[in-house]
Amino acid sequence: MRYRDVEIGTLTGLHLTADRTRVLVDVQLDDSAKAFAACDTQYWVVRPRIGMTGISGLTTAISGSYLAADMGRRSNVCKDFVGLEMPPSVTSDQKGKRFVLHTSSLGSLTPGSPVLFRRVQAGQVLGYSLSKDGAEVVVDVFVNAPYDQYVTSNTRWWHASGIDLRFDSNGLQLDTQSVASILSGGVAFDTVGPATTQFPASDDMSFALSATRTEAGRKAEDGPAARVLMRFGQSLRGLSIGAPVDFHGVELGQVTAIDVDIDVRTAKVDMVATLDLYASRLGRRYREALGNGDGAEGRRLLHQLVADGLRGQLRTGSVLTGQRYVALDFFPHARAVRIDTQRTPVELPTVPNTLEELQDQLASIVKKLDDVPFDEIGRNLDRALRNSASLFQQVDRELVPETRAALEAAQRSFDAANATLAKDSPLESDVHQALNELRRTLASLGSLSEYLQRHPESLLWGKPDRN
Repeated sequence: MRYRDVEIGTLTGLHLTADRTRVLVDVQLDDSAKAFAACDTQYWVVRPRIGMTGISGLTTAISGSYLAADMGRRSNVCKDFVGLEMPPSVTSDQKGKRFVLHTSSLGSLTPGSPVLFRRVQAGQVLGYSLSKDGAEVVVDVFVNAPYDQYVTSNTRWWHASGIDLRFDSNGLQLDTQSVASILSGGVAFDTVGPATTQFPASDDMSFALSATRTEAGRKAEDGPAARVLMRFGQSLRGLSIGAPVDFHGVELGQVTAIDVDIDVRTAKVDMVATLDLYASRLGRRYREALGNGDGAEGRRLLHQLVADGLRGQLRTGSVLTGQRYVALDFFPHARAVRIDTQRTPVELPTVPNTLEELQDQLASIVKKLDDVPFDEIGRNLDRALRNSASLFQQVDRELVPETRAALEAAQRSFDAANATLAKDSPLESDVHQALNELRRTLASLGSLSEYLQRHPESLLWGKPDRN
């Protein structure tokens, strides 16, 4: 048996237990190593080990395996101990603090995974276990001195397990940590908030372990989430757990669950999305006036916003990935609805997506076009064209010759009229002579009329003799 490669005792015997499930080891400690009989002393077998965190115990490939000890600090003495299957990650003389992290998923963490502070390895994961109700994973970590002084009441923890690759409605996001965390996973921490509101974390203090750094930063400022429901009458394909809830470009929360709701009486199928919204992200003035928005004034404001047209809508975030997100926006012409703010969680009204409405309208138009008898219309049009062609042939065969003869007769008549009215024709000479005679006759009638005006008695007595 060795402590820091110094021999402190000798193995004197090996025995099987009566049920043959364990091995009993008898060890004789040296007189100078009586302190290793403290009840919290740890023992394990040193042998070659290869793991994600590294390689250890290679010297035992030549010298053989041996027992190692880590001296405890208690004053009481024991003679029976339970050996460790794996060497302890932290020895009793190592300075630092232990902390307890609570998370919904272990991820790729293993005992010995690094604990990082601003990408510098500051400690390691000791182990993990499930909580009593099985709802979360409890992770024990150790932060070495002097890095433990940076763990305060405002410290936030998150998974730094290898490569964080996200391909969602926000596009492609890649975040990496150290090489050790890429191989075996890891945990990272940092402190947020003003230093005046912080105090050093005590040993065994508990923290929440978030999935990403972004989520950890948001939890530090957001406070408790308000859970709401949104009911959609359309497919939620492309909407995934964790998809953002957007309000005019500000991410107010995320999708936490997607369910199907079937009305057995009407056979109507609705898709219900559960959202976690953080009212504190609505701005400083909202936080100062309404806090988390869970009071009477917050409910009154929500009624007013819904009356002004606040609705949820499913939108496409990335054409490349097909991922969707939920948008909160104002639709002034939306149908008026009433909400029950006394119900938990509150159900917010929604409106259909504009693109999907257009798709429905196009589908309706296509259906109507499918009902149009284009084949029959084509056949009728073909018959009409054939009848028109036959009619034109008949016109060309019967009417065109007659029309041509009529036109030739008319042409001859016009030619005769032109010949009659020509400049040197006899008709023109006779017309001129008749016009001259007519002029002379009119002149005589004018003289007669003038004479009768002067001598009206001449109508009775005749024209008097000048002699």
